[in-house]
Amino acid sequence: MSTRIAFLKGHGTENDFVIVPDPENVIDLSPAAVAALCDRRAGIGGDGLLHVVRSAAHPEAQDMAGEAEWFMDYRNGDGSVAEMCGNGVRVFARYLQRAGYVTEGDLAVATRGGVKTVHIAKDGDVTVGMGKARLAEGEVTVSVGERSWPARNVNMGNPHAVAFVDDLAHAGDLYSPPPFSPASAYPDGVNVEFVVDRGPRHVALRVHERGAGETRSCGTGACAVAVAAARRDGADPAVTGAPATYTVDVPGGTLVITERPDGEIEMTGPAVIVAEGEIDAEWLETLAR
Repeated sequence: MSTRIAFLKGHGTENDFVIVPDPENVIDLSPAAVAALCDRRAGIGGDGLLHVVRSAAHPEAQDMAGEAEWFMDYRNGDGSVAEMCGNGVRVFARYLQRAGYVTEGDLAVATRGGVKTVHIAKDGDVTVGMGKARLAEGEVTVSVGERSWPARNVNMGNPHAVAFVDDLAHAGDLYSPPPFSPASAYPDGVNVEFVVDRGPRHVALRVHERGAGETRSCGTGACAVAVAAARRDGADPAVTGAPATYTVDVPGGTLVITERPDGEIEMTGPAVIVAEGEIDAEWLETLAR
């Protein structure tokens, strides 16, 4: 391992990430090392980590190398592996642009949730093609204290439970995962969104992200919320034949989500790189053992 390990810090609507460029996949990022890097007191701090690897160099992405040069090896803040992170993809693309690997326009990014199409606009916003939502059948309930709500089971490459509530304060502190039932609905845990209406096709959310706790934003969660809201509002694009666009306020800013009649979902929002530096390699090697 090199004695100098570069890192950057970035965020998308304040969903923040440690970025570790590693094109040839030579850095050992154990779960303990990732958790330490994401620690806000003893590490750099972040909701998650973006490990930047060429698809051809990573065993999980080699079969996508023909479609996407770069693989977003995303990890949650606790070190666990995640399928996708919508805000993370935008920040990942911004890093590639900053590093000179890509320019404004279109690119493809490989993720565990499949290859995602990305557009970097001249105004700085980044649009990500998030794929299609899968809506599971069956009743799901989420609870906080003595309150409970029905929730929509929406999969965006990762699992979500979307509950519409009267007040976002009813979500509680969100330090711990909100209980849900039945347990069989989410065998590997779930991201839980609590949602209120702000106006026509305008909602706001708070979210508990699996493996990270409450975060300032969740891109896949915003998409899941827009899909659930469209179904609730009778605005399913597959039925109406017209795109459904929702403005989704998150604690860290605003995202715009559009679902097309073919089911494809696009998310647009900002992506910012705020700092860069070097990681103490000896410290990281100790954690990786």
